[in-house]
Amino acid sequence: MTSKFISRDDLSVVRNYGNLVIELATHVPDGMVVFFTSYVYMELMISYWDEMNVINRILDKKLVFIETPDITESSLALDNYRRACDCGRGAVFLCVARGKVAEGIDFDGHYGRAVVVIGVPFQYTESRVLRARLEYMRLALQIKESDYLSFDAMRQASQCIGRVIRSKSDYGIMVLADKRFVRNEKRGKLPPWILDCLEDAHVDMDTDEAVGTARRFLKDLAQPMQKSTALGIALLTGREVAELESGKSLPKLSLNELRKVTTGAFVE
Repeated sequence: MTSKFISRDDLSVVRNYGNLVIELATHVPDGMVVFFTSYVYMELMISYWDEMNVINRILDKKLVFIETPDITESSLALDNYRRACDCGRGAVFLCVARGKVAEGIDFDGHYGRAVVVIGVPFQYTESRVLRARLEYMRLALQIKESDYLSFDAMRQASQCIGRVIRSKSDYGIMVLADKRFVRNEKRGKLPPWILDCLEDAHVDMDTDEAVGTARRFLKDLAQPMQKSTALGIALLTGREVAELESGKSLPKLSLNELRKVTTGAFVE
C-alpha cells in the first residue's frame, strides 16, 4: 500500500487501506486515530470509502469523527470523540498529519490505543516559502531537497504516532501504513525511541500479519503485571528509591528491558 499520487485513484489501494482500518477498529479497544497526508487526500479517501461501504463497516465497530480546517468544528468533533471513548462505545478520529490534532492534541490512555499514519506526510512542494527555503539550503548549506523533505516527513510522522504515548504507563499500537517506510532512507530517519521498539519481524507486514500482531500485543497488555517483572522497569526497588532520595541517577534500561514495555510499532 502507498499514498503516492499515481496510486491515489487505485481502487485496490483504497480498499486495502479501508480493510486495514476496519480490522484494527474491530480488535482495538476504545480510541483509534488515523492520520492522512492532507485534507484533500483525506476527503478523497472518505469519498471512496463511503462508496465502498467502508465507512458503514467502521461504524459497526466504532463511531467516526473527522477533523476539518475549521477550528470550531474540529474542537467539537474531538470533544465528542473523547465522550465516545469515555462511555465505552469507542471511536475512530480521522485527521491530517499537519493539522491541529497532529500538532498539539494528546491521545493519552484509552483515547489512543492505536494510531495509523496513511502515507508519508511530505510537505506541499509548490509552496513559494518552501521552494525558497529549499533553494537556500541547497546553495548555502549543500543540503539536497530530497534529504530535507524526507527528514521533515519522517519528523512529522513521528510526531503523529507519538500522540498516543504520553507517559511511562501508556501503551498503544503504531502503524506506518505505506511501503515507502520500509526503505532505509525513510526508516533510518525515525527517532531512536521508535527504532528501539521496532523489531525486524514487524517491518513490511501485510494487513493480516499486522492485525494478528496487534491482537497479541493488546492481549499481553491486558494481563496484570507481576511485581517481579515490573521491578526495575515500571516499579522502583527500595534501593532505587534510596538512590533517588540521595541524589544519585538510576542506570538506563537496556534495549531488551525497554522492549518489555514496548509500544508495539508496525510498518505496513
